[in-house]
Amino acid sequence: MADVNRGDRPLSPHLSIYRPQITSVSSILTRITGNALIVAFLLGVWWLLAAAAGPEYFATADAVVTSWFGDLVFVLSLWAVWYHYLAGLRHLYWDAGKGLELRTAEMLGWVCVIGSVVLTVLTLLII
Repeated sequence: MADVNRGDRPLSPHLSIYRPQITSVSSILTRITGNALIVAFLLGVWWLLAAAAGPEYFATADAVVTSWFGDLVFVLSLWAVWYHYLAGLRHLYWDAGKGLELRTAEMLGWVCVIGSVVLTVLTLLII
């Protein structure tokens, strides 16, 4: 086995010089938004189950869902749905073998981020 001197060497030198790219950020955002949607879905299910359980239990759930916290969760969930939708369309485009050039892939990442914010604002203005 090789005698490797690890005493003076950093363990991960790439971490100090790595600059996140929009393609990696959008990949991470896709995973985060997917998991966040599960949390929002569970909050909605809890609210519906509370409505079926009775007025006292529903009052508690409704207070949480209609509070600033519930509003924040559902607005961010709306953004997550739009982001997930646009990221899915981007992946379908990539699956067709198109848009794989670096410049195009970066542009599509920004389209997902900016487009999801714009679509979220438009949806909130409509409803």
